Amino acid sequence: MEDWKQARQDINTRAMQLNALTPDTMKGIAALGGAGDKTNHLDAKTRELIALAVAVTTRCDGCIAFHAAAAKKLGVTVEEIGEALGVAINLNAGAAVVYSTHVLDAFDKA
Repeated sequence: MEDWKQARQDINTRAMQLNALTPDTMKGIAALGGAGDKTNHLDAKTRELIALAVAVTTRCDGCIAFHAAAAKKLGVTVEEIGEALGVAINLNAGAAVVYSTHVLDAFDKA
């Protein structure tokens, strides 16, 4: 299992190096990350739950490390995380069903 604290530290170290190499890219990423705070249509907890569900579907360990820590600081409960992960699992399964229909379509037309 990952050492999530160490993963966050390692990513931060490399992100600082990346910032030195391409500062405008990193400024853009920071702007994307802070956009929800500015509009505030969703509360911070909801945004973190979405981030965790997306992190699972995109298989981003670094995203999981950062957003799990942020969610915990915001008081997200394990039950709320469980529900968000259930949505992520459902979407991945649903996507497999949809893409399975593509296989049947391609097979019929082969």
